[in-house]
Amino acid sequence: MDPSFDSNSLNRHRFDTLVVRPVEPSERIRWDEEMRAHHYLGFRTMPGESIRYVALLDGEWVALLGWGSAAWSNGYRDRMIGWTTPQRARRLCYLANNLRYLILPGVRLPHLASKVLALCMRRLSCDWEERYGHPILFVETFVDPSRFLGTCYRAAGFRDLGETKGYRRNAGRYDYHGEVKRIFVRPLRKDALRLLSSPDHLPIFQTKEARVPVKALSQKDIQSLMDDLSRVTDPRKRRGIRHSQTSLVATLVCAILSGACHTLAMAEWAKNLSNALKKRLGYRRHPETKVWIAPSEPTLRRALQSLDVLKVEQAISGWLTRILAKSGLAEDGKVLSVDGKTVRGASKAEGGQKVHLLSAFLQNRGIVVAQKNVDEKTNEIPELRALLAPMEIEGQIVTADAMHTQVETARFITEDKKADYVFTVKKNQPTMFEDIESLPWEAFPPSANGLDNR
Repeated sequence: MDPSFDSNSLNRHRFDTLVVRPVEPSERIRWDEEMRAHHYLGFRTMPGESIRYVALLDGEWVALLGWGSAAWSNGYRDRMIGWTTPQRARRLCYLANNLRYLILPGVRLPHLASKVLALCMRRLSCDWEERYGHPILFVETFVDPSRFLGTCYRAAGFRDLGETKGYRRNAGRYDYHGEVKRIFVRPLRKDALRLLSSPDHLPIFQTKEARVPVKALSQKDIQSLMDDLSRVTDPRKRRGIRHSQTSLVATLVCAILSGACHTLAMAEWAKNLSNALKKRLGYRRHPETKVWIAPSEPTLRRALQSLDVLKVEQAISGWLTRILAKSGLAEDGKVLSVDGKTVRGASKAEGGQKVHLLSAFLQNRGIVVAQKNVDEKTNEIPELRALLAPMEIEGQIVTADAMHTQVETARFITEDKKADYVFTVKKNQPTMFEDIESLPWEAFPPSANGLDNR
């Protein structure tokens, strides 16, 4: 808070000077510091999709809001929406949680909190769609009744659904902490509940639920996928097999491309397919009823657990690239990002080492097109070249963090793969960092094709 800011003068202002907007990148550090210093919960980070907002009155910061991912399980909310568990798994991304709300110290103005909240929600969905490619239909928040009454939420149109039971979700399980919170929710559009609980794949969910609609895949496309997958060895014993591995993996691939992100959602997706699509995916037909039988959720889950994931990914990476190009998604997915992460909660059977995966994904779509396990005896640097080697990336832009700012990696991308790159340079490479820092801006003039300025 600016020490020269006179809070008493706020009373002379009208709310038509109030502006609520996302923070600029240069303001993010200040936002984090203010929240960390003055919010009773403190602040560390907001994982996943999130947006930080600031409210300004005559250009001065008066309030801060942080919106992030909604709670996975909220019984009152889920009953109000009326969706199924698979629907929740697919559509939870269309909900946002007001994780932090702070009126800055020294600011005293009647009705400011509810006005800021109303202005923020008026633009929240559009801002979310611009940043993450999908709208927000429904918002929620949790209020500590020992500290607050939730008055500003009530004034902004939120509905009080009741109290939580005092549990916190932690690494997939629920731990009791006894801190009961009141649940406040509000739909952002009149038909939000109907849309979220609809059994249909509606146009509004196209960006997440139907990124590559399976109905758009021709018989030749699906047959090409089945042919690629048939070369992957089936580790199961032959006795008792009812669905071929090729059919199961093809189902998993197509369901994920259609937006299903959980085995329950995948099974529901498979069950609702037309007979023609079930036949294309190799489902078996009951000899008496003549009904095509889709795999159940336990069957799909067991298939996932038994797969040689790396071999499956190698089999589908080329096919997926061709399908994305055909569907037009590759046109706005020219930026291919490469990043490595250690998988939380996963370890290898032998030795118990953590699983570290290097992934390539379309930045604008969030679709992973290739993935590779990084063995503990090596690191990400040589594995990046192995990851990109079988991929068709000519003309695309590859981005990676400072670890991959290597001469051989740059040469491989530009010469072998005929692509471009954007790498980060940090002070761990002091000579290069100083060379770049000392260059004048005119040393990097724009060019027609960019080939001279890599």
